[in-house]
Amino acid sequence: QVQLVESGGGLVQAGGSLRLSCAASGRTFSSYAMGWFRQAPGKEREFVAAISWSGGSTYYADSVKGRFTISRDNAKNTVYLQMNSLKPEDTAVYYCAVKRGLYYTDSLSFGSWGQGTQVTVSS
Repeated sequence: QVQLVESGGGLVQAGGSLRLSCAASGRTFSSYAMGWFRQAPGKEREFVAAISWSGGSTYYADSVKGRFTISRDNAKNTVYLQMNSLKPEDTAVYYCAVKRGLYYTDSLSFGSWGQGTQVTVSS
């Protein structure tokens, strides 16, 4: 069973940058595709980005395309989310998860959720 711990969140001004990290325990991390999701107050959890097990394929929500970059380092059992040009609407708790189902953009296809890290973007 993979366990995930997110870090790197914080308070940043609009236009700023943050890099989130998701550290995984377990020897099978490199076997799994990974994803980032976010949930703002009063809203449903939504897809942000995902990456294949090798890192060769990446997927992004339209709202973050061109601003966010997902990457992974299998030697370090870590997946990253580089967030640039942040906007107030990016404010949310960000979660990483392991892809266990069919669809890269569907939260129902993911499991082993981390505890989340808060990102707050001020205007």
